[in-house]
Amino acid sequence: MDQDRLPPASGAWQETDPVGQRQFAHVGPLSLEAGGHLPEVTLAFESWGHLNEDGSNAVLVLHALTGDSHISGEVEPGHPTEGWWTDLIGPGAPLDTDHYFVVAPNVLGGCQGSTGPASLAPDGTHWGPRFPFLTIRDTVQAEVRLADQLGISQWQMVIGGSMGGMRALEWATMFPDRVAKLVPIATVARTSADQIAWAHTQLAAIVSDPGFQGGDYYGGPPGSGPHTGLSIARQIAQTTYRSAEELEARFGQMAQGEENPWEGGRYAVQSYLDHQGDKFVYRFDANSYKVLTEMFMAHDLGRGRGGVEQALGTISAQALVVAVDSDRLCLPEENRRIAEFLPHCVGVEMVNSHRGHDGFLIEFDQFGPLIKQFLNS
Repeated sequence: MDQDRLPPASGAWQETDPVGQRQFAHVGPLSLEAGGHLPEVTLAFESWGHLNEDGSNAVLVLHALTGDSHISGEVEPGHPTEGWWTDLIGPGAPLDTDHYFVVAPNVLGGCQGSTGPASLAPDGTHWGPRFPFLTIRDTVQAEVRLADQLGISQWQMVIGGSMGGMRALEWATMFPDRVAKLVPIATVARTSADQIAWAHTQLAAIVSDPGFQGGDYYGGPPGSGPHTGLSIARQIAQTTYRSAEELEARFGQMAQGEENPWEGGRYAVQSYLDHQGDKFVYRFDANSYKVLTEMFMAHDLGRGRGGVEQALGTISAQALVVAVDSDRLCLPEENRRIAEFLPHCVGVEMVNSHRGHDGFLIEFDQFGPLIKQFLNS
């Protein structure tokens, strides 16, 4: 895991990471909402463009559950996948790096450079199952310290999709004076029972894998760890990320190649899910997946604030809500509910896609112009 290459905590952020383009901010100790404590927190992040003199041109981009700081760029050491929103960022792009300073942190609890279960605890061993319970609000507290170190007192815009949208909503609620514009995409203000149910089955797959060993699987021989359970969890998640319409159009009841499902072979859609699970285990840590999934399950913008409607009503940022019409994980009506109670919302833009929840990562031709217009308005 990339956590093994983390720089030692020093209390100051480094200019660049020798592995890829990541930078590291050491933001100090962090007391957590659930009562836990992290004695030292590091956030990995990437940035593009240049911060202007008064720090007023900064844009914060927040990734989904299994994303990372690598929004733009090719596969490179330390980043096993291409940038997940490459078309969104760059000179002349919606997030125009000729005019804006764009920052993308890897979420606290993740496994692509930020402090998480695979990081070393003060005793020199991996945190593993000892890593404390996190909430979305904890991640924002860490990101606020990153913003302070970068000299950013207010974000011109905070944008995020799925779990990144949850973080964006918390940013605008916890620190309203630090968010001028807000774009939550394909997200919810409170996790539903249906979402928790889907997440539960994923966690069950991981913890029931004998290789999980209660979360204490680091340091074993090559190939050890809960790879089967993590792969199954990803396959369950992938089903919620795509739509029934897309799966039917792509695969139907076709067999995989020459395989015969009546004789132990697979259908094409089974092969697709197997592939998604197999490639996922090479880039993600099972403990991080568990920590972040539990954080997703616990999300409630209205907790301790009089409910979701009252919490949304405190947000002072101008907002644009974006939904995907075929999303069966973060339903369009939940996005409409967010927009209904945001005092300064310009409306809900519905992305038309047969690709389900992942439409927010794919349908750039639709939502790219929306973001550009909203940011520059």
